[in-house]
Amino acid sequence: GQGVDEPLSATGFRQADAAGLFLSNVKFTHVFSSDLLRAKQTAAAILGKNRFCKDLEVKYDARLRERKYGVAEGRPLADLKAMAKDAGQQCPSFTPSGGETLDEVRERARDFFEFLCQLAVELEQKEHGKPGAPGRSSGTSGEQFVFPWTNHCSEAEPSSEGSGSSTVLDANILVVSHGAYMRNWIGYFVSDLNCTLPANLSKSQLSSVSPNTGVSHFIIKLENGNLLKPQIMCVCLNQDSHL
Repeated sequence: GQGVDEPLSATGFRQADAAGLFLSNVKFTHVFSSDLLRAKQTAAAILGKNRFCKDLEVKYDARLRERKYGVAEGRPLADLKAMAKDAGQQCPSFTPSGGETLDEVRERARDFFEFLCQLAVELEQKEHGKPGAPGRSSGTSGEQFVFPWTNHCSEAEPSSEGSGSSTVLDANILVVSHGAYMRNWIGYFVSDLNCTLPANLSKSQLSSVSPNTGVSHFIIKLENGNLLKPQIMCVCLNQDSHL
């Protein structure tokens, strides 16, 4: 939850370093992280291993915090499950006293995602507004956006027409957050925004919580800067081959 702001454990640091090595050839344009310590440390470890982005500024955002669990925070998961059972409910839909409902978590995710979309549109407009400057979408990506899961996660990875090279993106954003929060965010993508999913993804995988430092990759298209109808494609979900 939010109330117990503990640092990563020794295992957590090893996992964060492994994620950093896994993503070391991905050139990010922006990095956002939850302002809770474990997420901050994870983001720092990822950037510390990156070939291109060691000095990229991390922006911390409270909207990326883990779900608030109220009276259950700092207690074992078994206690939360017992509270839910006593209330005649099941996890994760159960909300402990003082905690956030799933709808409240989803609203935070929606608000942050709309902020990211606005950021991307403004970035694209700024690039094209420069006299004589080519847009980010021209040319080839070279080593800019080398996603390590491309060959084994999805056949839907976008490519430049006829060239076979990855499309140059207007923004390539790393977001470091938490398991329950991200499950709600993904639920928002699927139920509200009709996100396209990999064909081999099962319902249980879709509803599961990401493993620590699990990586999910989404490609967002905003046709003509239309913020109301983003096209979202999931390339991979909860990728953990680096662990």
